[in-house]
Amino acid sequence: MSRHSHFASSFRNGHVGDFLKGEKPLQQLAENFWNFRGSFKIAKILDVGTQMSLVRCANGRFLVLDSYSVDDDDRENLLALTDGGKAIDAIINVHPFHTLHCRAMHDLAPPARLIGTRRHRVAAAELPWEDGVIEDPRTQADFVKELDFSLPGGVDLVTDDDSVHAGSVLVRHRDSGIVHVDDTLNVLAAPGILGRILPQSQLKFHQALPKALEKRPGAADAFVRWAQKIAQDWTHTSIVCAAHSAVRRLSREGWQKELLEALSGVRKTLDKHRAEFG
Repeated sequence: MSRHSHFASSFRNGHVGDFLKGEKPLQQLAENFWNFRGSFKIAKILDVGTQMSLVRCANGRFLVLDSYSVDDDDRENLLALTDGGKAIDAIINVHPFHTLHCRAMHDLAPPARLIGTRRHRVAAAELPWEDGVIEDPRTQADFVKELDFSLPGGVDLVTDDDSVHAGSVLVRHRDSGIVHVDDTLNVLAAPGILGRILPQSQLKFHQALPKALEKRPGAADAFVRWAQKIAQDWTHTSIVCAAHSAVRRLSREGWQKELLEALSGVRKTLDKHRAEFG
């Protein structure tokens, strides 16, 4: 039996967790949720990493969160899970500046709905994007049975400075309680083998938050209200998949605790914004 057939057979018989055990960068984090950890190098030297997640819906079909050019074993595993890509209903890109791998993911599953932010439609205009954008609640409503979405209050999703990546659409898989987030929330972790030895940080808001806050009165307070609400609404989040850093497993109350502590950590930033804009 080929490795591809072995994987597909294991999936049908409910043994995918055992088959994937120890295999990286693909991780099965819950019965219906997989996370792919990828490579993204700055200046071809510093690897800051990237990610993509796969969700199996109640109907047995799949949704992809973000895009990554999977290869070798990861590609084989992904294709085996999704009937050669034919079982993928939608590819949902949630960070406006994560555009590098959108073409590769579309090529892997051409019939899938291709959804992104407004910036995706401009930055990769050659791709067949759907008209609806993922920051719009009307587009999010198509996936409400499987996913919750949250857009940070008081923050520009895209700023005039292309280096500011603090804004994104956060996604929570309802079935598993896993959050997939790009940049808005970070986990500081040592690279490579050191990451297995040294402890991760708690959840942190992106360092570019000061530049991402909307330049208007009340933006800082809107951010606080959003953070407090998501801390409460998603309180039973079990795992956070953070781009460029790590997968963080949380204690039962860890999401609320760490998010509120992250909010305390940016208090000076918010106070400075209030002093300048009101």
